[in-house]
Amino acid sequence: MKTTLTLFILISLISCSKNNEKADGYGNFEATEVTISAEANGKIDYLKLEEGDVLEPNMQVGLVDTTQLYFNKQQLIASKSTVLSKSSNVLSQINVLKEQLKTTLTEQKRIQNMFAENAATKRQVDEVIGKVNVLQEQIKSVGTQNAPIVNEVQSIDVQIEKINDQIQKSKIINPIKGTVLAKYAEPNEVTAFGKPLYKIADISEMTLRVYVSETQLAKIKVGQTVTVKIDAEKEMKSYPGTISWIASTAEFTPKIIQTKEERANLVYAVKVKVKNEGSLKIGMPAEMWIAL
Repeated sequence: MKTTLTLFILISLISCSKNNEKADGYGNFEATEVTISAEANGKIDYLKLEEGDVLEPNMQVGLVDTTQLYFNKQQLIASKSTVLSKSSNVLSQINVLKEQLKTTLTEQKRIQNMFAENAATKRQVDEVIGKVNVLQEQIKSVGTQNAPIVNEVQSIDVQIEKINDQIQKSKIINPIKGTVLAKYAEPNEVTAFGKPLYKIADISEMTLRVYVSETQLAKIKVGQTVTVKIDAEKEMKSYPGTISWIASTAEFTPKIIQTKEERANLVYAVKVKVKNEGSLKIGMPAEMWIAL
């Protein structure tokens, strides 16, 4: 009888001790959420995504109507062709003058050779030099007429590049790999620059933000493996976690967070990385246990 009573008391003490155990930190899971917004104005032609979809980076998921941009671009291309036709006329004039100059320079050399042998007069030499100077001035003058045309073509090219950029930004490109958390727009709706389209986050690895007291800091370090527990139907479910960050400065205890020392005024935030097999959700409460 005495042995049975002793055994009962021992089991009760062990049970009480186990029930009184507390986690080393309490917090909630979080992930980096990215809101994807429109970069163009117009009607949404299509938006192929739904909440829960897993998207890959650089994947086109939608398009804002580009019809008007296409017409504007075609108009600029036609204007450029017209301007270039003017430039071709100027270039033709320059080519004719250059051929004349080439012939005159040959004539100049011939007459100067003849003058050296007293077979030509000084007047003939002066006349051919005058012709060369006139042709050079004409080429220069016609060339200056081409400058405004070149500037106009360059201006049109800039406008075309601007439209190409607008067309590219009309494509809705998903920037990161992740899961769609929320969808804010639908096809055929009119959107505007900066208007949210959907929200996405990479939840394959979650971050548990917990708070610990100053006395617990000596027990943890970045890279340390800890146990993370969440509520389950019968007993808590455990996950391995790795401490990725520890705050360098203290802060007052958040009201919704408990620590091992419940009356601690100042605590340190700690981030724990946890691989997510699908059960962990943003905002879900969890506990951090430091392995002894």
